[in-house]
Amino acid sequence: MQSSFIHTISERKWAQWLLILLITLIWGYSWVLMKDALRYMGPYTFSALRFGTGAATMLTIVWLLRVGRPPKSAISHLIVVGILQTSVVFLLVMYALKFIDAGKSSLLLYSMPLWSGLLAAFFLREKISALRWGGVGLGVAGLLVVMGADALSRQSAEVLWGEFLIVLAAVSWGASNIYYRLKLGELSKLQVNAYQMLFGTIGITLVAWFAEGGETVVWTAESVYYVLFTGVLASALCFTVWFMLLSVVDMIGATMPSLLVPVFGLFFGWLLLGEVLTASVLIGSTLILSGVWLSSVRR
Repeated sequence: MQSSFIHTISERKWAQWLLILLITLIWGYSWVLMKDALRYMGPYTFSALRFGTGAATMLTIVWLLRVGRPPKSAISHLIVVGILQTSVVFLLVMYALKFIDAGKSSLLLYSMPLWSGLLAAFFLREKISALRWGGVGLGVAGLLVVMGADALSRQSAEVLWGEFLIVLAAVSWGASNIYYRLKLGELSKLQVNAYQMLFGTIGITLVAWFAEGGETVVWTAESVYYVLFTGVLASALCFTVWFMLLSVVDMIGATMPSLLVPVFGLFFGWLLLGEVLTASVLIGSTLILSGVWLSSVRR
């Protein structure tokens, strides 16, 4: 099944770009659902439900594709990646969404390639070219524009704290990428994603139990839709298709999600939640996305 799908899309360039556009569109739209889900349940509870559903779906896909179980020697490394990439990132993100807009949150989180590149230079001894240093500089300047403008406009301390937590989540995501390359580079990406999501979900569930165990979850058709869409479609199915696409798309295609997801996040936040696109957000997003693109370019 997996090989036939890869063979089919490898011969159809239009199908590759259509799938990339669809995946990034879904990921961008998911930020609106993550924000609005806070009307029905606590941030940690939503994350536990979302990734619990996503992990169950991913493990089912791994079983159907006969990918197999990871070796015992990889379990401890998968736990570390799960904590860094799923537990830490989305505990911080969902808490921060209580205070800041969905679109701005997506923009700040997808500064991840900047931190990933810097960490790769330190831990993997990757050489950073002048072009990539310029990209890092642009990205950091964009972050300063967004966060600095909020500080100067006397935004509440909660907003500034939320923005800092999102950036910290981006650093954690970047660190998980480095750890993956150091310890799990030989494993199937589908296998890694399924099991790191499982272990990450366990971490989130423990936090949700202790922090929100007594809080009521409001179950409606809308809240169920939010959990299923972000868990099954955005977290499991989109990642499965994306990992298959990685074997056939070129470098430009591989960097597109980092560029398009926050763009769609900002657009859907403005369209569906009425979030205001200030001049600082537009200027900062241009700088950050330009920096991400330059940092991702390979000669």
